[in-house]
Amino acid sequence: MSEEARLTAVADGLFVWCPEGRGTWGLANCGLLVTEAQAVLVDTPYDLPRTRRLLAAAEPVLGPDRSIGTVLLTHSNGDHSYGLPALPGVEVIGTEAYLHALDHEPTPEQMHLLTRGGAPGEATGWYLAKHFGRYDFTGLEIVPPTRVFSGELDLDVDGTPVRLTQAGPAHTDGDLWVHLPEQGVVFAGDLVFAGDHPVHWAGPLASVIDGCERILGTGAEVIVPGHGPLLGPAGLRDYVDYLSWVAERCRVLRLGGIPAQDAALRLIDSGRYPELGLPERLAITVATEYRHLSGDQDTPDLVGLVGAAARIALARAEAAAAL
Repeated sequence: MSEEARLTAVADGLFVWCPEGRGTWGLANCGLLVTEAQAVLVDTPYDLPRTRRLLAAAEPVLGPDRSIGTVLLTHSNGDHSYGLPALPGVEVIGTEAYLHALDHEPTPEQMHLLTRGGAPGEATGWYLAKHFGRYDFTGLEIVPPTRVFSGELDLDVDGTPVRLTQAGPAHTDGDLWVHLPEQGVVFAGDLVFAGDHPVHWAGPLASVIDGCERILGTGAEVIVPGHGPLLGPAGLRDYVDYLSWVAERCRVLRLGGIPAQDAALRLIDSGRYPELGLPERLAITVATEYRHLSGDQDTPDLVGLVGAAARIALARAEAAAAL
């Protein structure tokens, strides 16, 4: 699988960093807004080497007189924020709920241990090494936002309007999406995935769907998902249909007494959405939706959720190898 990435213009002074890599975790999309006097980054890559490659690619468009002064964080997952130490001294903006989400995010040190043989169980260790072993988590520290808000925050970036809208709890507790109305572009963060089955940790899916509907309501013609290729409104509508299908099947299967893991397997075995990679991630999203349907308010065990997905992935890989 490739992870080639380049900085591509989507509007005047607006760029996306969109790594290629269907069927794997962690290759997050980022955005860069460059005006006459300022530059703003939306999210960072997962580790310092990848962040430095992004910054090197940005040098020609920044020129000698501009540097990135602000980073907008769509949510707290490390694949969108661990690169912040490569940008010392910048203003970092996130939602107030982002700070709460940090309380149950794995630290870079924990990710390093988990991906180097420290994960519990054969399936989890195999899965984490396969999907996260490419990243260098050494020497990283979590950098919290320096400015937080709730609801909406309007920014004026050298005359360019940028609106941040809180969406969480949805994908995580602290989600936001970024709208640039003059450019007709939305950076959706991990409210939206393209090319692979999404993974949603906080939920409920109704909140993810609501965020997507609000994005559609902006009239934006370009939607930058957290992962995968760019979408237009029709692609985002298809994604909402997918989420609605998952939510409805969860409701019906739970009423029928089907456990979450078995429900996820039923959704996978249905054959719907064969074009999407990483079907095992349904184990996580379905467990999240079941938790809300049951009224469970406990903080989920993130490693345990990944373990459930890993067991499905390993079983499918072993079955494919036996053919």
